[in-house]
Amino acid sequence: MRYRTRVTAPAALLGTMAALSLASPAHADPETGTPGPETLGDSVFPSLGNDGYRVSAYHLDIAYDATTRLVDATATLTVTATQELSRLSLDALGLEIGTVTVAGTAAAFEQVGEKLRITPAGPLPAQETVTVVVAYSADPRRSLAHTAWVPTPDGFAICPQPNSAHTVFPCNDHPSDKADFTFRVTVPAGLKGVASGHLVSTEDLGDGRTAYCYRSREPIATEIVQITVGDYVIKDRAGPHGLPLRDVVPAARAAALEPALALTPNLVSWLEQRLGAFPFETYGLLPCNSDDANAFDFTGLETQTLTLYKPNFLLQAEKSIGSHMMHELVHSYFGNSVSPASWADLWLNEGHADFYGLLYRYERGWTDSLGLTTMEARMKDTYARGDQWRKSSGPVAAPNEANLFDSQRYLGGVLVLYALRQQVGETVFSAIELTFLERFRNSSASTDDYIAVASEVSGTDQSGFLRDWLLGTKTPRMPGHPDWTVTPVTSTLRTPQSRPSGSHDNSATL
Repeated sequence: MRYRTRVTAPAALLGTMAALSLASPAHADPETGTPGPETLGDSVFPSLGNDGYRVSAYHLDIAYDATTRLVDATATLTVTATQELSRLSLDALGLEIGTVTVAGTAAAFEQVGEKLRITPAGPLPAQETVTVVVAYSADPRRSLAHTAWVPTPDGFAICPQPNSAHTVFPCNDHPSDKADFTFRVTVPAGLKGVASGHLVSTEDLGDGRTAYCYRSREPIATEIVQITVGDYVIKDRAGPHGLPLRDVVPAARAAALEPALALTPNLVSWLEQRLGAFPFETYGLLPCNSDDANAFDFTGLETQTLTLYKPNFLLQAEKSIGSHMMHELVHSYFGNSVSPASWADLWLNEGHADFYGLLYRYERGWTDSLGLTTMEARMKDTYARGDQWRKSSGPVAAPNEANLFDSQRYLGGVLVLYALRQQVGETVFSAIELTFLERFRNSSASTDDYIAVASEVSGTDQSGFLRDWLLGTKTPRMPGHPDWTVTPVTSTLRTPQSRPSGSHDNSATL
């Protein structure tokens, strides 16, 4: 698994939380309004997210102390109630909450499991927009059941996917509730603070500390936020059509990593020819060393505008890393610009990322991990595994938490897209892709949304065809390849190249 084994909050901390809750104002009249549901009903993570409101903006003000290695922070959320609320909840784990205000007035709060329950001084009317401010502290090295923190020798980075952004900041931690983000990251001399989006100001605080302020031009899903502190060199370069590219590189490794970083402009250019203009204001890589190899056992994570990478991976030759770099870049379109409406829709992210990553590889004649050199040969091999994967990992669009990141969501998703392209032809398939990206840009989309676009653009109802591929227990016949066969299912064979839940290492796939 990506995350280390962790323990729950110690009793002493729970006692502190209880004391803080008791010191807060009395609860609102329970006869007025109702508590917001503490779930969004996700089929993979049923306890994740909260209902009764939507978040339109987060402002995260984070200060890092290099001596204690602790973080003091304030999260300011702009929320709009979708019902009359006597209480609302945020996802939060491992955060020591100090104070909470709603609309500028102190609010009662308590932490129960991974929820921060907030009771305003008075109920919130439906459609009312208010600010919720949570002051808290955190230890990036603290043991938890799961965490987004990646402690480094000189600071930290974060990898929130899929369900751990709320260990860094209190939030509505579900990709269906995307929001605008601004960040203020305060660090001591010798370190830099960086976050998703673009730098809008740098402030010398006069006490040896500097505050770096970032703003994202586009909304971000909580699972792909990036905040990092370290001894970094910022490398700027021009991308296609003037796109600013920004890499955040450990100072000691900047020269060694430059050959990999220099690949990005051509990668962006290749992808823009197929999926349109890059959807964000900047892009770059964050090669990040971790204090604990077990906390960072994946190759890359597509945190928005700044992809997190294991540095040693990027020291390899271009043909070993180019298709994986393309995979992560594709996520800027599928996964970031258009986020999954639920975690069952992950195949839309990973299937598309592997699809274009493989196309990029085979166009260059590079051999893949199976020794194959064409998309057709790879899909024939994947097709043969289809029934076994459906037995071992479920249908492509029906994962559970344990198999969420299995090959079925990656190569299984590629096989679905390949079948659709075989069904409708390359020109129509390209139109489907572009229409889907344009229609759901800066939003979230579901498997049903993709099926609807495929039907609309192709002029033919594709729902039966795609549902068989995405949700069926048997692999359908491949259009254009009646000779392809599926290997019989065995009871002992495990999913080839399966990934444990939380892993994002797809290099073996490509």
